[in-house]
Amino acid sequence: MVSNALRDADLSYTIHPYTNLVVHETKGPLIAVRGEGVRVFDDKGKDYIEGMAGLWCASLGFSEPRLAAAAARQMAELPFFHMFSHKSHEPGIRLSEELVKRAPVPMARAFFCNSGSEANDTAIKMIWYINNALGRPLKKKIIARKRAYHGVTVASASLTGLPANHRDFDLPIANILHTSSPDYYREGKPGESEEEFAKRCADELEAMILAEDPNTVAAFFAEPIMGAGGVVLPPKGYFEHIQAVLKKYDILLVADEVICGFGRTGQYWGSQTFGLKPDILTCAKALSSAYMPISAVLVTEEVYKPLRDNSGKIGTFGHGYTYSAHPVAAAVALETLAIYDERDILGNVAISGARLQERLRAFGDHPLVGNVRGIGLIGAIELVADKATHGAFPATDAVGPRVVTKAEEAGVILRAMAGDVVAFSPPLIITPEEVDQMMDRFTVALEAVTAEVLG
Repeated sequence: MVSNALRDADLSYTIHPYTNLVVHETKGPLIAVRGEGVRVFDDKGKDYIEGMAGLWCASLGFSEPRLAAAAARQMAELPFFHMFSHKSHEPGIRLSEELVKRAPVPMARAFFCNSGSEANDTAIKMIWYINNALGRPLKKKIIARKRAYHGVTVASASLTGLPANHRDFDLPIANILHTSSPDYYREGKPGESEEEFAKRCADELEAMILAEDPNTVAAFFAEPIMGAGGVVLPPKGYFEHIQAVLKKYDILLVADEVICGFGRTGQYWGSQTFGLKPDILTCAKALSSAYMPISAVLVTEEVYKPLRDNSGKIGTFGHGYTYSAHPVAAAVALETLAIYDERDILGNVAISGARLQERLRAFGDHPLVGNVRGIGLIGAIELVADKATHGAFPATDAVGPRVVTKAEEAGVILRAMAGDVVAFSPPLIITPEEVDQMMDRFTVALEAVTAEVLG
């Protein structure tokens, strides 16, 4: 058992990300000490089904020995080397090759970073760099979407379309714009079909591009499924209409596959599930099952060529990280990709994902549930005060967070997001039986809060 001294040290020395720091001083931390499959255990020995795979990321769970062994082997052989100034190493080379081969559309090269935020930040810099190289110095504006999540660096947090990521950080920076959220449940008009809503979103995007001047708009960033913005699936026809607009005005599409990549949606890439054909693709999280920090940016030949040519003109491609393609992280990522293939992880997503979607949709008639959505092993339940009008609870009621707190007490870790949305994104190795255990624990929590709300 972890002593109270460790809890006190946490409270005395640590700043926690995405945490109410005032509340934390009273509530204190949940200290995880061990992982086993889809479960983690706290310092008191209590087990929790990790219904979010950590932060949408621990795809192979919390005790995969092959990943630990891969890290140990690489640590013993070559614990660090870099890729600056023509240097390289085998894990980085092999991982580049594997990712380019596995890409959802033909890609030319891979560049490595350490997080999804860094990958999206890098994509922004690449976009600005190549437009300068192509003699288009005004084509720099980038459009993301309201409620999007693309990271927390200064540039990637600007892409993120969530108010808490901007407020008091002096964000967004210049040249970052936000168009409509594709949330049909919240944003669709009375009598408007999904297809009509999707077309309206594309029309609004086109209107923004025309208002800004197409010669100044460089790229559009999109998650195949919006993750932290509420697990928002695109409405029917959405990306077909959006991509037609982008093609019309010569605007690059960046697919943020940080959450969706490597099987989460039921196919290897969310881009395959929803028909995206990106010019740039960013990925992270499940790339190494989160066992080591690593992310990647994949680019097409059309993007790579001006990168290459401009570096020749300048004398270098002046961008990179000390830990780009860190050999230990790259070795773990390679082993992760091998496990996905050998164990048919996509096959398990099909089976367990079907069970998750079945259990989620069983809540459709619940008095507090307004909308249920999901695909594969990702989903969400949106809690509402009025099912007929989609009327939300007052934010001060914190209904979603209360359900998540009760769920933690019942032994399942979930995530509450703005709008009282409760998200589910378990490890890709979860079994149907474990899905049932997770949802049974969630049910206990939901019914406890329902009793409080409805009296």
